[in-house]
Amino acid sequence: MAAKINQEKGKVIEDIVSQWGTLSAEHLALLKDNLTITHYKKNEIIYKDFENPKNTFCLISGKVKIFKDGIGRNQIVRAIKPIEFFGYRAHFAQEDYRTSAMAIEACTIASFPITILEKLIEENHQICLYLIHSLARELGNSDERTVNLTQKHIRGRLAEALIFLKDNYGLEEDGYTLSIYLSREDLASMSNMTTSNAIRTLSAFATEQIIAIDGRKIKIIKEEELRKISTMG
Repeated sequence: MAAKINQEKGKVIEDIVSQWGTLSAEHLALLKDNLTITHYKKNEIIYKDFENPKNTFCLISGKVKIFKDGIGRNQIVRAIKPIEFFGYRAHFAQEDYRTSAMAIEACTIASFPITILEKLIEENHQICLYLIHSLARELGNSDERTVNLTQKHIRGRLAEALIFLKDNYGLEEDGYTLSIYLSREDLASMSNMTTSNAIRTLSAFATEQIIAIDGRKIKIIKEEELRKISTMG
């Protein structure tokens, strides 16, 4: 059992290092000694709004949504893809979590204390630059998304959400079906609209043969048309 755990840890550390760059033997050992691998079930909470951040998370497999509870419903603010780090921003802002994280599907997540991340940042500038770049990209995407969700019409917002899912999670082997299956509520949350509006707009896209719908499976038939709708708003 111990050998299997060590083998799993070794593979996870390889994935992490592929993002960070070369680590010294000392830092590799530090990471391995403090790394925890957790398997989450669908809809299981990873951390909650207002909790004090103590760990850094890295999604190894599966899909995670970052969301904020609102009035009557929650708002998805970001979707995490494998191998992506999350859950550390609040610590460096010296505040509690302002969002919650939930597994969209069964997930494997690596975590380690933020104190370990701080030590690695202090001693390895590559990791520091990686996190700065990640936070800078997130801030840029957040700014753009805020404008789009407040200024675009319903069709443009939903089209943007579908393109976002395609660009981040890709397609299944058929080359058309999104490899992430979201509920209508989650799609509506991502698009800043009511569930009923999301359902009607999806049906309209299907009638226009831009997409095809099979339960939670969505096939993008006319990607360029969908991108045009997203751009035009």
